[in-house]
Amino acid sequence: MSRSAAEQLEILRRGVEAIVPEDEFLKKLERSVQTNTPLRVKYGIDPTGIKVHLGHTVPLRKLRQFQDLGHKAIIIIGDYTALVGDPSGRDETRAKLTREQVEENAKDYLKQVGRIIDLDRAEVYSNGSWFSKWSFLEVLDLARNLTLSQISTREDFAKRIAAEKPVYLHECLYPLMQGWDSVEIRADVELGGTEQLFSLMVARDLQRGRDQSPQVAITLPILVGTDGVRRMGKSLGNDIGVAEPPADQFGKIMSVPDEPMKQYFTLLTDFPQAEIDRLLAPEFNPRDAKEILARDVVRQYAGEAEAEAAAELFRRRAHGEDPVLIPEVDLARKELSDGSIPAARLIVAIGFEPTTSAARRLIEGGGFNTGADRTVLKDPKATIAVESGLIVRAGKRKIARIRLVD
Repeated sequence: MSRSAAEQLEILRRGVEAIVPEDEFLKKLERSVQTNTPLRVKYGIDPTGIKVHLGHTVPLRKLRQFQDLGHKAIIIIGDYTALVGDPSGRDETRAKLTREQVEENAKDYLKQVGRIIDLDRAEVYSNGSWFSKWSFLEVLDLARNLTLSQISTREDFAKRIAAEKPVYLHECLYPLMQGWDSVEIRADVELGGTEQLFSLMVARDLQRGRDQSPQVAITLPILVGTDGVRRMGKSLGNDIGVAEPPADQFGKIMSVPDEPMKQYFTLLTDFPQAEIDRLLAPEFNPRDAKEILARDVVRQYAGEAEAEAAAELFRRRAHGEDPVLIPEVDLARKELSDGSIPAARLIVAIGFEPTTSAARRLIEGGGFNTGADRTVLKDPKATIAVESGLIVRAGKRKIARIRLVD
């Protein structure tokens, strides 16, 4: 370990909500430095969806910090906990997922996570590798470690009970399953959101019962979405995916309100605090600060050249200009009748919208235009005369040059 325990603690404190208990964490760091033994730092992801967004990267970036300080990152893919559904912070039971859905979701998860974590230096497990082998008696033995009284003290469960909303027994198993993961991989530290503290602390009791040193819980803030209010989430339509096209990432960050900029800079970048304070000072242009943020985020996931291209594209669009390079899309001539095609069908044919009903809504909202003069279509039943080279646009981000093919 090249850094002292105190230096590591200062680095790792950045953007953290709580370290529980902090005195134990410092002792673990000191012991790690003295014995040159890396800490085993756990982060679990339930593949309940297929898209990793910037909200997910907050604990992942912290995990990468641990890696860069010489510690061991442990990734748990929760293929079995996903079947239960994490109840943390939720006011209702999660929708049931099938094993097939979870397996499909998990396929691309690691690839996306690998944009943040060095997977070559990490250990990766699926918790189905142990839970799938359990007998029902072993499940019963695990359930003996938590009482209904303890479960009912959880804020999310207490709110649902008070509101006469159901809390199902299978949900009560979730913190025990998450905790057991820590036993299996002998975690020294576990990372999670602020709403997960209960589950992180359950692991400590399970580890003590198996003569293991209990893990330290490090909780991180919940990143707000592009609306600047609610937590980032795909279901809320306010997310920014790590695998999205760079131009889309850049544009979405530029659309975020000014208020959460400090949170975004702190949790999503490595800018020193003094530089963040300078960028967010009243005398600094907020738009310029946001562009610096957008460039840095895009650079992390797509590289410097893509970040520069995304910035240039955003500027051109902001001035009402088309990008220098316009992507071409092929359209078969047989789709045309007397050189024309219904506008809604064209929008679907070139991939701007998935269905004709969505295409009609786009047209009705004035979001589709064509040609150098940007003629806006407002009649969803209109037809368009198409020649090779015609430029079409949908909203602020979609543009294509049509190439007719036989």
